[in-house]
Amino acid sequence: MLKSIPGTKDILPQEVSWWQKIEETSRNIFSLYNYKEIRTPLIEEEALFNRSLGKDTQVIQKQMFLIKKGKDAYALRPEATASIVRAYIENNLDKTARFIKLYYMGPMFRLERPQKGRMRQFHHLGAEAIGSQDASLDVEIISLADNLLKSFLIGGYKIKINSLGCLKDKKRLAQVLHQELKNKFNKLCPECRARFKRNTLRILDCKNDACRQIINNLGLQDKHLCLECKNHFKQVIKGLASLKSEYEISPYLVRGLDYYTRTVFEITHQDLGSQDALGAGGRYDNLVSDLGGPDVGAMGFAFGIERLLLVARCPLPVARQNLVYLITLGENAKGQGLTLLDNLRKAGITADTDYENKSLKGAMRKADDSSARYVLIIGEDEIKKNTLTLKDMISGEQREVKAEDLITELKASLS
Repeated sequence: MLKSIPGTKDILPQEVSWWQKIEETSRNIFSLYNYKEIRTPLIEEEALFNRSLGKDTQVIQKQMFLIKKGKDAYALRPEATASIVRAYIENNLDKTARFIKLYYMGPMFRLERPQKGRMRQFHHLGAEAIGSQDASLDVEIISLADNLLKSFLIGGYKIKINSLGCLKDKKRLAQVLHQELKNKFNKLCPECRARFKRNTLRILDCKNDACRQIINNLGLQDKHLCLECKNHFKQVIKGLASLKSEYEISPYLVRGLDYYTRTVFEITHQDLGSQDALGAGGRYDNLVSDLGGPDVGAMGFAFGIERLLLVARCPLPVARQNLVYLITLGENAKGQGLTLLDNLRKAGITADTDYENKSLKGAMRKADDSSARYVLIIGEDEIKKNTLTLKDMISGEQREVKAEDLITELKASLS
């Protein structure tokens, strides 16, 4: 028997209502902030991610799904930010609207060991605001992420924020970190020893307990930040305080991609275990120009939808759909049922019927399993009287309705 690829998952019909609720809620919240949806290809040139994410990042080193065809090298997108920046530049969006606010939803791909909250095909929803370096935009992005979680009825999460500073500040931080860790090199995990030689900042992103303890004892704080970046971060903190947002400053937070500058943030949840990030984001003020676009600031974030569903505490209520389920009793009724179903659908009423020739009891059970709002029953008695039996699946009330009045009554009841 053929099976799905490890790290991928079928989203079955009974689960789709969760996804649709997340998507619908997200679109409503994004619209309140005036973000517009963008949809980019799942496949991009490999060079796009090599240039934007950083050649020493774990994504580039280990996790890219690559497709080679002659001299061409493509990659399934491991994240969306680089794709959106590419689309912003290629389609000259800076010419029509230098500042633009975009959101997206869709699958991403990373070749890694599948585990709880980590899939090879996973789904992100996120936002990117391109064209501003204003600290108030940082506040909006973090607040937007916070309000999305509240709208999903998710609690118990923590928002952690930090400032990496500008490129010069990041370079200064890397130098300080390199100097501080020289005498502790042998105590680092093998991966961090390699990072020490290639990209010291990546050590701050290590999840190894021993490495975390070494980093926490360094007392780095914000000494590497220039005055302008310190003031920027102060404005972010002041803005979050004015919105009464709950957060904690995490001086060792760097995120796993090289394009981040200044404000970065991560939202964690203890129910996810060691891989505890629900989502994350930050500024990438140099990425647009690095990829050949204008010199503009930008900031964004992304949530993993699978992770959101893992921590949603309350199951979605099983809502009765606006579905009318037709049960026919006998051959004459079955013939009339085809016309009735067609008329209901043409009137804009969702309708279905039993195609398995079940008994009345079995068909009623099927209607209930389908979360039908109403059941219509037509048999010989109904045909003779030109009526239908209509059952309300919530109240249990059952009554006869004249055939000519059926659509009018159903539309009134389902509106």
